[in-house]
Amino acid sequence: MAALTDTKLRALKPRPALYRVSDTAGLCIEVRPTGLKAWRLRYRHAGKAKMLSLGVYPSMSLQEARKERDRQRDLLAKGIDPSQARQQSRAQALIAAEDSFEAVAREWMAKQAKWSESTRTKALWLFETYAFPWIGKRPVRSLTAPEMLVLLRRPESLGKLETAQRLKQRSGQVFRYAIGTGRGERDPTADLKGALTTAKVRHHASVTDKPGVGELMRAIDSFAGHFVTRCALLLSALTFVRPGELRKWERKEIAEDGAEWRIPSEKMKARVTHIVPLSRQAQAILDELRPVTGRGRYVFPSLRGPSRTMSENTFNAALRRMGYGNDQMTAHGFRSMASTLINEDGFDGDWIERQLAHCEKDGVRAAYNYAQYLPERRKMMQAWADTLDRLRRGADVIDITRPVDRGLR
Repeated sequence: MAALTDTKLRALKPRPALYRVSDTAGLCIEVRPTGLKAWRLRYRHAGKAKMLSLGVYPSMSLQEARKERDRQRDLLAKGIDPSQARQQSRAQALIAAEDSFEAVAREWMAKQAKWSESTRTKALWLFETYAFPWIGKRPVRSLTAPEMLVLLRRPESLGKLETAQRLKQRSGQVFRYAIGTGRGERDPTADLKGALTTAKVRHHASVTDKPGVGELMRAIDSFAGHFVTRCALLLSALTFVRPGELRKWERKEIAEDGAEWRIPSEKMKARVTHIVPLSRQAQAILDELRPVTGRGRYVFPSLRGPSRTMSENTFNAALRRMGYGNDQMTAHGFRSMASTLINEDGFDGDWIERQLAHCEKDGVRAAYNYAQYLPERRKMMQAWADTLDRLRRGADVIDITRPVDRGLR
């Protein structure tokens, strides 16, 4: 049969059964009942007749099909089976995809079982925004320090210095995971020490002078917003836990006698169980709150439903409503407020650090020491609650020995 032409190709119509029309040198067009026209190459290798798909007409033109045919026949001339060569190429592409920075990063993130949902979301956002669009498809072992520096300087150039540092940290963790799983050889971010601008450490705004703390407590007492929010602010001051820990507080975590809140390790930043002694004042607030939210799972449920926790914006929004700007007081600032004043009142620094859940770097030791100084911390937390009461009344001179002498638990 004569060689095919574009006119002949366009004229080919589908039939009830598949049929093929030959071109030259093994090339043919396959016409399927659906009307699809596919290029195929007939050839023999090692004495066996075989057929290879080349593409679809008209996406692959007649001229392109003939060029691809000639390329495959060149492989045959070298003793290479085109089908096997294609399978090897696909396998290599699959391996390359599995070894890409994005694939390794997603695999590494999936293995971080101890991460909170917010940490996972932030890490994924960081990679999807600043890494995957540029290096996601690159084999992780091929990335170099200069390339990573270019990547990190994108957020840095926008003034997002903390983002650049966090991206460097997370990328380094991915590279080290790649090394451990045999897909990488070294961590190029290790060569970038000092290459990025260091962000100035920003402390959470906090009221730390005694008259100011008294004014803050009076402002909370007279808060005109939702009753549950007011209780949350008061307990934030009395317990000085992290805002996220307070929002996720579950009633089952409170001891039967109401004198202790035990936060499970999976909710803590350091992944160590944390005990919060509850002062008489804290217990009284919980008693007031119980008729409102006592039937639900959370101490501070969302206004949208009891199955969800209070919004992370609630605390700061309430403080803004009370007239405290971002540079004056934040939800996290209750921790600084307590730490500063309790230290000024002469309590042991180790007790304070333990109550702030600033655990040792040795995670095993910290896990065993979560109840360390508990009797002393009970007295300290009650003394702190009494201090807030005095400051609320306008007293700025506190005798720290009196709460201990009363035999507080």
